[in-house]
Amino acid sequence: MSDTNSLDVLIQALRRLPGVGQKTAQRMAFHLLERDRPAAISLSRALLAAAEGIKRCSRCRNLTELETCTLCSNTQRDASLLCVLESPSDLQAIESATGFRGHYFVLHGKLSPIDGLGPRELGFELLTQHLGEGVITELIVATNPTIEGEATAHFLRELCAAGGIRCTR
Repeated sequence: MSDTNSLDVLIQALRRLPGVGQKTAQRMAFHLLERDRPAAISLSRALLAAAEGIKRCSRCRNLTELETCTLCSNTQRDASLLCVLESPSDLQAIESATGFRGHYFVLHGKLSPIDGLGPRELGFELLTQHLGEGVITELIVATNPTIEGEATAHFLRELCAAGGIRCTR
């Protein structure tokens, strides 16, 4: 440990990032402080602005600075198709790699009782409202092929069956 509390706090904060252990966090902190202070200041400002300004879209739960994101507001997209994803990064991957022109719904996780993630935490109430509007005719489930992802997909298929909506995986 260092003799500077701010440095310790920075290292511990960096360790919260996925895949970053103690040594990597230390290298990052030392690099920013020793070699690139302007980047450190820029990073801190960007993090603060994002943490204060970004929220979940009221319709699809994607990350946005707007009440309703630009994807949901786009009238050129096919409102009858809804793709359900685990994370905003999954949405970005599909948007950049495919020609999908429907809408999205971001769960921000997958069913995992051990982690305290149930239907309520994943926004299934909002999703059920969308399905009940009568516009969506096909739900595309794009959860990861893990045990939790498959359980989530099964739950979504049950929701579709109850509403008479075609569900594909």
